[in-house]
Amino acid sequence: MPSICFYFQVHQPRRIKKFRVFDIGNDKHYFNDDSESKLNNRKIIEKVANKSYLPANRLLLELLGRHPEFKVSFSLSGIFLEQVEHDFPEVLKSFQDLVATGRVELLSETYYHSLSFLYSRDEFRHQVKKHKEKIKKLFGVTPRIFRNTELIYNNELGQTAEKMGYRGILTEGADHILGWRSPNFLYSPPGAKKIKLLLKNYSLSDDIAFRFSEKTWAEHPLCADKFAHWLSNHNGAGEVINLFMDYETFGEHQWEESGIFDFLRHLPAEVLRHPDNEFLTPSEVVAKYEPKAELDIPHFISWADIERDLSAWLSNDLQRDAIAKIYSLEKEVLSTGDEELIENWRRLQTSDHFYYMCTKFFADGDVHKYFNPYDTPYDAFLSYMNVLNDLRLRVEEINLQINNKNF
Repeated sequence: MPSICFYFQVHQPRRIKKFRVFDIGNDKHYFNDDSESKLNNRKIIEKVANKSYLPANRLLLELLGRHPEFKVSFSLSGIFLEQVEHDFPEVLKSFQDLVATGRVELLSETYYHSLSFLYSRDEFRHQVKKHKEKIKKLFGVTPRIFRNTELIYNNELGQTAEKMGYRGILTEGADHILGWRSPNFLYSPPGAKKIKLLLKNYSLSDDIAFRFSEKTWAEHPLCADKFAHWLSNHNGAGEVINLFMDYETFGEHQWEESGIFDFLRHLPAEVLRHPDNEFLTPSEVVAKYEPKAELDIPHFISWADIERDLSAWLSNDLQRDAIAKIYSLEKEVLSTGDEELIENWRRLQTSDHFYYMCTKFFADGDVHKYFNPYDTPYDAFLSYMNVLNDLRLRVEEINLQINNKNF
């Protein structure tokens, strides 16, 4: 009996505008909220909400009402929730309606969708705490399962999450980690006592997320009954099939014209047609199944690109320089006590800023261009570093004022 665990990531960053050298010292508004820009943050969310979030949420609510056995889970980044709470309350309400069914689980993550675990454990813990408080405030629930930004994970993160009270953590079922093992079982980090690893079945997940509308794919078109048959074929060869993907898969990455909504509409009934199949949330998965073995993951993995590592954010000198500099300001920024400046510093940690600086091409090139407001990775780097220089000047000015008052 394979249990099916659906998990969707929902995130939209606050993108930086094209910040020029002569803006340094003259403009403290860093983010792309210019109403005249086609790629400003509000317009992007409005576009995605109308194509993806709202119709997909309506469909899920319908399916949850029609199939009492159907269940899904989400992680909603704090930076996303801020934007919809302020500008698109109807989007927020649609997610609240899903959670109110009692069959939609929300997961914990870093508030700003950041790489903070790699650079500052204090900042990481702050962001996780802030995200948990935001979820409690908006949805009235407390997450029990953790997923780090872009499923970034290693042994130490698993152990840290366990100490923070989480009983499950999501990550990628990367071939170079699993070897001969299957992603369709639970595992545990070395030395862990309670926390369990849920691994993405990337092959089946990517059939929906990436290959669904690819007409040259041998399995095109992918219909719900065919996919449900693939899932049922794992009876006896796995306990849980984790289908993890961006929620924008439905309507944005895969347009409505591709048939993606019809696929989702029929999928629960087709899966449940087999009496041994079921849907579970991540919390239910970790409650039902025991780990098959320890899984040693000493180096960081992620669900990004074909390498499933950190290269989407840290593969070139531009990215490494930018991210090192933003975290080097931590002590000075926090010492100012200036809430607006600290908030800007944290928004600048969002992983997307470094993703836009990626210079990888070939198989992953088009992915890195999606929702990218810059013409080149170098433009992204220049705007980011100009903003960082302005932020540094503001930090120095405030701390100078503080020091002068103390004398």
